[in-house]
Amino acid sequence: MTVAGLMKQFQVVGRKAPTEEVENPEAYRMIIFAPNAVIAKSKFWYYMHQFRKMKKTTGEILDCVELVEKNTRIVKNYGIWLRYSSRSGTHNMYREFRDVTLTGAVSQLYDEMAGRHRCRPRSIQIIRTAIVGAKDLKRVNPMQFAQAKVKFPLPHRVTSGKRGQKALTDRTFSTVRPTTYFG
Repeated sequence: MTVAGLMKQFQVVGRKAPTEEVENPEAYRMIIFAPNAVIAKSKFWYYMHQFRKMKKTTGEILDCVELVEKNTRIVKNYGIWLRYSSRSGTHNMYREFRDVTLTGAVSQLYDEMAGRHRCRPRSIQIIRTAIVGAKDLKRVNPMQFAQAKVKFPLPHRVTSGKRGQKALTDRTFSTVRPTTYFG
């Protein structure tokens, strides 16, 4: 599986194919993160083969729907529990991200796992996700942005009148160095 851009959240429902012995088999529902519906269905059968005696040839998919968040205007803290396979073995991990959507946080997770741990997307299994309150954060990076009065200073900026914009009255070259300190 390749991850290009944002991941999407899918709800996949499937069951074992009906037979004469069992006419209405039990249905299973999974929330899966994948770039598209085809990969979501493939991951569904991957997990079902691990958990139950089912595979694509002996089962059927009843429904595959993309889940979309309603409110994407508020930044939330997300906690993600996962397991991944590395060169030395299988590891469990908990990570925290700040994003406006869960799919954005999962996309950050895949990017960070690739960068920090050289982990391929196919070897990451997301166990659980949750919205974490500011007081319950454990990691330092999300904690510093979850405070009430966060300030983002703009040090050493250049006024746009001289640099970056080309007006008819301004000269292309200036003999004076730009002033970047406005303290």
